[in-house]
Amino acid sequence: MRLIRFLCGPALIYAGAMHFLRPWFYRPMMPEWLPAHDELIFISGVTEVVAGAALICPDARVRRGGGILAILTLIGVFPANIEMATHPERFPKIPKQALWARLPLQAVLLAWVVAAMRRPERS
Repeated sequence: MRLIRFLCGPALIYAGAMHFLRPWFYRPMMPEWLPAHDELIFISGVTEVVAGAALICPDARVRRGGGILAILTLIGVFPANIEMATHPERFPKIPKQALWARLPLQAVLLAWVVAAMRRPERS
């Protein structure tokens, strides 16, 4: 269980880094009603990297802050997941079922972040 919780931080860092390495992937999932798409892609990437790094930190206060930032980020990007599911034509290489599966997956990711925020068990 400890390893699974520890991997949350690196997974968020990886996901955040992808916003900089492949921003073209994120543009089609941006809802039209949101302004400044490129800036929001950048901001969400930064917050994921910062939150992931904080979740790795041994200091419980930093880890908790990182968890809260990760939770807020996951909630903030949820409209992009809805946009993906409701506009599958923008993502022809991804099966429609996978696009819809991303919606409940957010709850799993939120639970993972909450678990990663907790104090590590003693060996």
